[in-house]
Amino acid sequence: MTSATRAKLRGMANTLEPILHIGKEGITENIVTQADEALEARELIKGTVQKNCDDPVREVCHALAAELGAEPIQVIGRKFVLYRPSEKNPRIGL
Repeated sequence: MTSATRAKLRGMANTLEPILHIGKEGITENIVTQADEALEARELIKGTVQKNCDDPVREVCHALAAELGAEPIQVIGRKFVLYRPSEKNPRIGL
């Protein structure tokens, strides 16, 4: 992924509200399922890592991205953004 593509996706993510919340349990099977469904429907999602989670935000973002076959776009503070093109209904043309 090029830096221009990543910048475009970061701009699109600015207006998004976090829909994925990682708690003290970390990345669970339920979180992976929710993220997978959200990525298929939206392609670009924002998530947060709660303060009670012991894992660093960047590690959580990259581990979840690897699990889902997604691309980590941005990590700022406790928020992160993931992108994965939809297999059935692509919405974001890159």
